[in-house]
Amino acid sequence: MFRLWARTFQDNHMLQDTVICDDSPETRTHKVFHAVEEVCYQFDLGKPIWLDSNIAEFKRHSKTRFFADSFMEDIAFDYLEIFVIEED
Repeated sequence: MFRLWARTFQDNHMLQDTVICDDSPETRTHKVFHAVEEVCYQFDLGKPIWLDSNIAEFKRHSKTRFFADSFMEDIAFDYLEIFVIEED
């Protein structure tokens, strides 16, 4: 099972969080993109842009933060953090 935990933070306080589970036979990359899409749907956000720094951090730690510069519209929080908590 693949599980991704997503949280939004404002002033070091967690505003909302969700865990996305995926049992599909897709690749890890597809599972991550599908999970981020589901998170954005649940949180009513536009999909973030994966900057080079996000890609590098996610490859290293299976975790990254999307700040305001990753979104096309204004956001009502400081950052969105995603973290892979379980993989097959």
